[in-house]
Amino acid sequence: MERKIYVAGMSCDACENKVNTAVSAVAGVNSCKANAMKAQVLVDYDESVGGIDAAIESAISSCGFDVLG
Repeated sequence: MERKIYVAGMSCDACENKVNTAVSAVAGVNSCKANAMKAQVLVDYDESVGGIDAAIESAISSCGFDVLG
């Protein structure tokens, strides 16, 4: 399943890399592409993994960014 998540606070390539690394480490995530210019993160993941949505949002928040939805 692919999900687009809007995120506040990303401003540069380093921010994108930080989010990509954190989200990609979540079990069940197949790919992650953060885009600071669009303030969004595109995540492709296995929706059968329990609690993955919350884990992805937690990974983004742990980087210091606000998940807007």
